[in-house]
Amino acid sequence: MTPAAPTQSDVEVLRHLQRLAPEKPNLVYFGSLAGSHQYVRLYELVRKHVRPGATVLDWGAGNGHFSFFLAHSGYDATGYSLFPQEFPEWLNDPAYELVVGDSSDPVGLPFADKSFDAVTSVGVLEHVRETGGDETASLREIYRVLRPGGIFIAYHFPNRYSWIDVLARALPGEYHHTYRYTRDDIERLVKGANLELVETRTYALLPRNPLYRLPKRLANSERLARGYDAADGALGGLLRGVCTNHYFVARRGSD
Repeated sequence: MTPAAPTQSDVEVLRHLQRLAPEKPNLVYFGSLAGSHQYVRLYELVRKHVRPGATVLDWGAGNGHFSFFLAHSGYDATGYSLFPQEFPEWLNDPAYELVVGDSSDPVGLPFADKSFDAVTSVGVLEHVRETGGDETASLREIYRVLRPGGIFIAYHFPNRYSWIDVLARALPGEYHHTYRYTRDDIERLVKGANLELVETRTYALLPRNPLYRLPKRLANSERLARGYDAADGALGGLLRGVCTNHYFVARRGSD
């Protein structure tokens, strides 16, 4: 699946986050439009699998960028984090609630059974062991809070064979993922949580995060962003095995 060009609403979301980036250090990677386009595929996946107006849990809401997309794209969004976050101040949505969990229980979610139409994990599931959790246990908890037929979307789930991560592991001081995964791992995790795998793919061959260092003119360039998307899509299609990430979409059965 090659991501489509961003819709006008996508562009508005990304431009807003880009404007915030200079004053919000944890949004630094949104400082470049080409860098922030890494999320266009995610936006497309959500619209494909989750109806407008659906209740969506942004599991591990982090710096709030994806909650911002949900809240400004017609979804009834709730965030969850193990740590307090300041982003609801600039999210500026009185209907949005950020629920802060108990760090002594990294798996349990403080929501009733069958609470959400969809749950998203944007760069979160691969980190649960680092906080004392477990991927399968977390997915089973997500299954519990999903309604029958509900959708789980995992994005930025690191590929075991990512060339970027392999290189980063060899360079002192460079960030790399502690846990990385294959398609077989994804199938095992989904099956272990009693979910049904709907689709999965690797993506992102070219690095995106460093692009915020570009000069302002290039950072703001829609032409560069479109060209970078095209190159990344073409090369990633040829070299899928060494792309940076997987995404996968899973569904809870209708019971």
